[in-house]
Amino acid sequence: MRKLIVLLTVVAAGLLAVPAAQADSPHFIKASATINSSGQLVCAFKEAGLGNTLTTANISCSADATAVYQCFNNGGKHPQAGNKETVGGPVSNGGQFPVRNGQTTGSITVSPPGPGDFSCPNGQTLFLQSVSYTNIVLSGEGATADVPGTLSATLHTPA
Repeated sequence: MRKLIVLLTVVAAGLLAVPAAQADSPHFIKASATINSSGQLVCAFKEAGLGNTLTTANISCSADATAVYQCFNNGGKHPQAGNKETVGGPVSNGGQFPVRNGQTTGSITVSPPGPGDFSCPNGQTLFLQSVSYTNIVLSGEGATADVPGTLSATLHTPA
């Protein structure tokens, strides 16, 4: 009986001395996107399962984007000459976000592709007319999340 008590005491002491294992299992609880009034993609997220050792998490948002730019004269009319340019390509942005209790929350703003060399003649102003984003992906500390579908907006925002 005495051997059993000593054995149980040793086993119990060993269990107390071993810290509980914390399994890090990064995953996105929330991943969504919208387009703001400037035509920028705004990716919102919540990533969890980051454990207790990280103080910041690197999160990024990427997408394939198409933007349409057009020239308008001072009277607010676009010339019949069709001063219009469609540009596209991959866009992305990211940042570091604080981790508390194994999770982080935030949003990332991604700008549409710029007009490149396209410009308007004197007396006209360049406007971003429309933008669309596809293949939207949030990437974090060991996890990724796709935002399904295509987001599009019709705008008339000075570029």
